[in-house]
Amino acid sequence: MRTMTWVVCAWLGVLLAATGPSRLQAANSTSHYLDSSGGRDWPGYGRTFGEQHYSPLTQINQANIGRLGLAWSMDLGPESSVTQPISVDGVLYFATGYSLVHAVDAATGKLLWRYDPKATEKAGLNLRYGWGSRGIAWWNGKIYTGTVDGRLIALDAGSGAPLWSVQTFDKSIGVASITGAPRVFGGKVIIGFGNDTGKNRGYVTTYDAENGRQLWRFYTVPSDPAKVFENSAMQMAAKTWAGEWWKAGGGGCVWNAMAYDAESDLVYLGTGNGTPHNRRVRSEDRGDNLFLTSIVALKGNTGEYQWHYQVTPGDTWDYEPVSDIELADLVIGGKTRKVLMQASKNGFFYVLDRLTGELLSAEPYARVTWASRIDLKSGRPVENTGARYPNGTTVEIWPSGWGAHGWLPMSYSPKTRLAYIPVIEMGMKFNDRGIDLRNGRVPTDRIVNPGYNAEQLAGTGALVAWDPVTQKPLWKLLQPTIVNGGVMATAGDLVFQGTVDGTFNAYSATSGKRLWSFAAQAPVFAPPLSYAVDGRQFVTVLTGLGTMTALIAAAKIEKYGIDPRSQARRVLTFALDGHSKLPSAVAVRFSAVEDPDFKPDAHSAELGRAIFGICAECHGGQAIGVIQAPDLRRSVIPLSAEAFSRVVRDGAFVSKGMPAFGELTDEQLSQLRQYIRTQAQELRKNRDN
Repeated sequence: MRTMTWVVCAWLGVLLAATGPSRLQAANSTSHYLDSSGGRDWPGYGRTFGEQHYSPLTQINQANIGRLGLAWSMDLGPESSVTQPISVDGVLYFATGYSLVHAVDAATGKLLWRYDPKATEKAGLNLRYGWGSRGIAWWNGKIYTGTVDGRLIALDAGSGAPLWSVQTFDKSIGVASITGAPRVFGGKVIIGFGNDTGKNRGYVTTYDAENGRQLWRFYTVPSDPAKVFENSAMQMAAKTWAGEWWKAGGGGCVWNAMAYDAESDLVYLGTGNGTPHNRRVRSEDRGDNLFLTSIVALKGNTGEYQWHYQVTPGDTWDYEPVSDIELADLVIGGKTRKVLMQASKNGFFYVLDRLTGELLSAEPYARVTWASRIDLKSGRPVENTGARYPNGTTVEIWPSGWGAHGWLPMSYSPKTRLAYIPVIEMGMKFNDRGIDLRNGRVPTDRIVNPGYNAEQLAGTGALVAWDPVTQKPLWKLLQPTIVNGGVMATAGDLVFQGTVDGTFNAYSATSGKRLWSFAAQAPVFAPPLSYAVDGRQFVTVLTGLGTMTALIAAAKIEKYGIDPRSQARRVLTFALDGHSKLPSAVAVRFSAVEDPDFKPDAHSAELGRAIFGICAECHGGQAIGVIQAPDLRRSVIPLSAEAFSRVVRDGAFVSKGMPAFGELTDEQLSQLRQYIRTQAQELRKNRDN
């Protein structure tokens, strides 16, 4: 649920081959978690087709981790920096903000080239999602990136020159975007998109990796049954819907989770939530609503449906299985099984036979109250009474709509046979009182009404080592905030993860003991990677917060000195005996701008608070800036009605990533200003006290 008033179906994931035709051939003939470079390269989002976020390199290990030091750093601009970098043949590639792709010498940090797709100028309404790029892909000398306006672009890996570009979705569908990493497999690039507004019908599309020619497309939900269905899978899925779902599109965007099994030529997709989220609104409270909230297997060569497993039938909490899908070979009951694993948003850890879709096991890895268990015979959850908040009742549900595990990836080590999960322990109160269950949407140029009211509860975060065979934790480490960084495991028996408190850490993969820590001077959310250049192993991570995910950390900004504009967004690269130093950290003073003309108006401020929902995705909940946009409590622009109108309604800062909201009236702008100025006044009061 990128969710609440908020969120988006945003983007996706994809896969990639190794390096050039010979490497592709080698990768297709080896185990899904190996590549022909032996771990020297990290060419795709999860490193290999199996998406394990695991490095087989051992030069950096438990015995020498104390020698790990900063080899080089690189300052970045103010853009979101939560991306997963990749590395091939001694070059580090990553995208920040709105798909600004960088190529850097992986051993020295020297910038080789930078490509700007000018997405902010082309995005229009799509700019309103405010997401940063989660990742890019490499194949056969090319870099692939998606943009917020829906383009898939291939660049020359050597020069950064664009080679081809295709528009992947019709811009008329509403506010949509690509924020996920493309994947490449078998000479094909696969991409999806995210969208929680407009007429939203999810799909993925594959293109020829050499020239961008469209090859096949698979829709995740059925269209109007009065029309001809695209295939028998859509005909089957339509039987699980009710009412006139197609008028809102249905949902089901594939915006993050994908994996590929080269041996069986199967592509695996994690599909998104429904549109609207509440089944009472979208499907008359009936049916499983396939293929929402499902893991779907397709034939890679043709896109033909093979099997599916729905983790949350008839979802009404935004429990989409968009967390990363990881492949492994596990010994279960004395027999080696080729499996697919996911620590899903709904709180259950699933192990499926990846060839057939058979459910092998599913157990809760976090607190779960919406269901008591997963029935292994039927594969369906046994829902607890009242979990669907019936008859206007308010029900406390765990996990929250954010999920027990979001898009920030877990990792799996084939050496320890453990998965390492960045767990979110948080609940939410749901009800749908006051919701028009016949029309749960708002104008398509604004934000989606999910069809329910939700109140986020207090929570905690943890890094958990999980045994996917016994379905039990080996160790659990509480973290300082609810949401923390993506995870990487290595064959050196290490687990790397960053946290919001500004540290980048290495833990023992077997005990969870923290063995090493680095003061990054900024939150570390991005997933790390490891690679080798001339026989030397490096570990790289980007610092700084992105959008949405950081909303949960808003209460911690003063404690950890987080400022959206001045926070240190950097590339940090480590190696044994690295001796580089960061400049001294700059202290942040949390004081609001003086506003001598401010006059309290509680009613106007409350109306402005409701409007601010369209701003929170970038500027933070309650106008508390923790993301990439300014903290509006400390901005002078809301003090002037004229300046505020030029920026918010007329789009004066579009080139900087601030979208225009031309539909807002003078009265609404005034209410929005009043809310922001009221929040600033509260900050001043706290300062004076």
